[in-house]
Amino acid sequence: MGLHGQGGGRAKGLCGVLCVAVALAWSSATKAETRVYLLRGWFGVFSTGLDTVAAELRSKGIKAETVGHLAWKTTISNIIKWHASGDSGPLVLVGHSQGANNVIDMARLLQRENIPVDLLVTLAPAMQDPIPGNVVRAINYYNSPGWGAPITADAGYRGKLTNINLGGDIGLYHMAIDKNPRVQAEIERAILAVRQPQAQAEAQAR
Repeated sequence: MGLHGQGGGRAKGLCGVLCVAVALAWSSATKAETRVYLLRGWFGVFSTGLDTVAAELRSKGIKAETVGHLAWKTTISNIIKWHASGDSGPLVLVGHSQGANNVIDMARLLQRENIPVDLLVTLAPAMQDPIPGNVVRAINYYNSPGWGAPITADAGYRGKLTNINLGGDIGLYHMAIDKNPRVQAEIERAILAVRQPQAQAEAQAR
């Protein structure tokens, strides 16, 4: 009877350990989720295509939020608080028009806080600043002849920078680029491909 009781105690103890491990793993997975902020252009009414992208991402379980470009500093404060809470999940910034310029501003300020930006996507920015070194991957869509230009990066930049010229397609004018299904699909694929460094290392080790 005593031995049986000891065995039952060990089983309960093991069960408790497993429950704690599962809870910790669940908590870690929750904290590691990707967060996406999409910034609209001037007045917040000409970038409705970003709402479509955000809704599609949310349907896939990704936290995605569309905000007006005037709220970019408030959004930075939220990101800093999120990061300070111990959340190490991937961060993605997407912007259209003035919002595109502002996501670069956001990345530069986040660099001062030692917060990486895993993916930064710009749609038709104008007279934009270079991409800072804390951006792991940057994709810039522009339309030449038309609106926008190739984007550059800070000296010594070690991330991956891709400029995509949409080739003067008149159907992809400045106010329509964010609504183009092909561009939206490419952005969604790039976001879904963002993974934690640990997951990348495990994939490479296989």
